[in-house]
Amino acid sequence: MESVTLTSSHWIYLTVIFTIFAFMIFRRDVVLPSIIGLFVLGWMFNSEAGFIDGAIGSGQIVFQAFLNAGVELFDIMLVIALMVAMLKSLQSQGADVLMIAPMKKLMVNTTTAFFVLGITMYLAATFFWPTPAVALVGTVLIPVAMKMGLPAMGAAVSINLFGHGMALSGDVVIQGATRLTSASAGIDSAILLPYTFMFSLIVGFVAIGISYYTIRRDMKKGKLKAEKPPIDIGNEKKKALPDDKASKEIAATVETGAPLGKYSRFLAVLVPASLIAIVALMVYRSVFDPDNAIQGGDATSLLGGTAVVLLIISTLCSQGTKAIEGIVSYIREGFFFAIKIFAPVIPIAAFFLIGHPDHAETVLGEGAPGYLFDLGNSMAQYIDGNTITLTFGIVIIAILTGMDGSGFSGLPLVGALSSGLGSGAGVDIAVLAGLGQVAAIFAGGGTLAAWAFGVAADAGIAGVKPIDLVRRNFIPVMTGLFVACIVAIMFFL
Repeated sequence: MESVTLTSSHWIYLTVIFTIFAFMIFRRDVVLPSIIGLFVLGWMFNSEAGFIDGAIGSGQIVFQAFLNAGVELFDIMLVIALMVAMLKSLQSQGADVLMIAPMKKLMVNTTTAFFVLGITMYLAATFFWPTPAVALVGTVLIPVAMKMGLPAMGAAVSINLFGHGMALSGDVVIQGATRLTSASAGIDSAILLPYTFMFSLIVGFVAIGISYYTIRRDMKKGKLKAEKPPIDIGNEKKKALPDDKASKEIAATVETGAPLGKYSRFLAVLVPASLIAIVALMVYRSVFDPDNAIQGGDATSLLGGTAVVLLIISTLCSQGTKAIEGIVSYIREGFFFAIKIFAPVIPIAAFFLIGHPDHAETVLGEGAPGYLFDLGNSMAQYIDGNTITLTFGIVIIAILTGMDGSGFSGLPLVGALSSGLGSGAGVDIAVLAGLGQVAAIFAGGGTLAAWAFGVAADAGIAGVKPIDLVRRNFIPVMTGLFVACIVAIMFFL
């Protein structure tokens, strides 16, 4: 394994990481230490320029880091903003009430709400990845789940563990992560896939089981309570109905508390039908036409573009000639919602993204080290051929590489280390690489990094703080990874 020379800036970066973790443990916001860390690293990178130029350079680097994180996060911010704008426009016709009505038949209590929400997210995320899935599933189903008594945190945990945890780490349909890991490990993806699928289920089932138990426990103790949905659709207000016969429209309005417009039924059919058609198209191409599969960024773009078209149609139906001005109000509300959630995430993501070599060069300049990758490579030198040390070591390194908030960026390193260390120890490389992939994506894809795109999106759509979601995920996910390590060790015996 190629040796890595750690400099003082590497140790500063690691110290800031530990500081951020300490802040998380003590339930303090981590934006300030992230910004200070960027200032210090920027100063060190410009230390030879003199005091004044070093200060100027460090300030510029902080801005560049923020800008880099904003660019990376903007696609999910945009699609959430557009989906929320679309749903806001549906409210004016009461179409949101009619659209979500069928889901009430499945979500009859908090338990069914938790698992129906999660399973729907898993299926959607499996076929066209969690980022576009959360905008589709979250904005429509989370309000329903919360109306059934599921707290916002419970909804966030459900879509996060099922989607950005279990579905993304297994990657059984699109196989983007699997191909990336297998290529760097030097094995065929067909050999790796069964192990990534198995480990994703192990970690997922354990984490979801523990999380559901703790959510129910905290609900009974009053620590978690049902709140008003962050995207207020289908707001129910029970009122006494008159004894005489009323029209169906008036009865529906009284029962739901939402006025039903002339085009409410049309929009209530059009919106879900359009979204289901998109899902069907993605599934069909993923299975039968993989060369033209719509996935990742393309899927997000398609979903966002569809939301814009539906927004226009809905606004025209509800406001007619006033739609020219009315659509601005809906878009403004959507962006307010997205920016409010993502504003504190950008400074944190800015710090952790420079742990990746590509982002480090973008922010710091040519020749900048990839701090997280260098630390992971350095740690690998101390892992011997003992299967227990090897198994837990690869998981620790995978989690470390995932701390840049991506999960995918560390997969080439995880695959390469699995091949090099696994060959020397005489263990099955596919088992080791599969475990490493699942750990890296669960951590950074993600469920354990508050600055990860997945955590930010899932927390944002549920209206909770990303840092609080990570705290609740930590013990369940780490327990699941521990169980997965034990299973892997049994394969090596």
